Amino acid sequence: MTPNALASYLEVAKKAALESGIVLKKHFRKLDPSMINEKAANDFVTDVDRKSEEIIKDHIMAHFNDHAILAEESNAQTHTSPFLWIIDPLDGTANYIHGVPAFAISIALEIEGELSVGLVYDPLRDDIFSAIKGRGALKNSSPIHVSCLQNIKTSLVATGFPFRTKNIVDTYVTIFRELFNHVSDIRRGGSASLDLAYTAEGIFGAFFEYALSPWDIAAGALLVQEAGGITTDFSGKNHYLKTGDIVAGSKTIHTELLKIIQSNDPDYFRK
Repeated sequence: MTPNALASYLEVAKKAALESGIVLKKHFRKLDPSMINEKAANDFVTDVDRKSEEIIKDHIMAHFNDHAILAEESNAQTHTSPFLWIIDPLDGTANYIHGVPAFAISIALEIEGELSVGLVYDPLRDDIFSAIKGRGALKNSSPIHVSCLQNIKTSLVATGFPFRTKNIVDTYVTIFRELFNHVSDIRRGGSASLDLAYTAEGIFGAFFEYALSPWDIAAGALLVQEAGGITTDFSGKNHYLKTGDIVAGSKTIHTELLKIIQSNDPDYFRK
């Protein structure tokens, strides 16, 4: 795949994100309760999620109608294609519903199973985080890099609560307690894609969370990798899009965080 081709895919993703971002900003803090529905226990969707997704999908299909799409609010397209767009039209829906200004649009492109293009757009701050495989990561037009801190003790680490899988909360709390004794502080922002973007930017030394979906983390995972960091699952392998369990950060801090997770969740590694 030529650099120019990858750049053209990213440009389409940017235009799609900017267009859908207009809708997110228009309705932020103006949602009527009738626009909110519960998909599953503790998992909500709004009419705005669906409209944002429709805009992004339509924009991509207008340019690449032979590509496949995996998006949060609709079924995956079933036709075979080496190109798979992975889309979260509103990552941080709970924040959005309650008026918390922390949410994003996440768009990634897999080519023959490899993450090749990633974009996370924060519409309120008008920040575009983007990456092309092998070409580094950017915030708007400026290069970004993971944290230069050399140990976890001086780092901020981001996480997300396992609200969809509360059966593992005891294990999560055990990890949280141990981690809290080893870091500067912990943050829970409520948007995994933004957490990963901030990790790529070096704000967070690392990020971890259980049981996410591919659209939550695909773009952000590539951002971290192209910003000089590491993204793995809890086994230290690259199956995070399948397991939904992700650890991402600078090389040093990722190693320390992964060790803490593995030592406090031994049952995970006997599955």
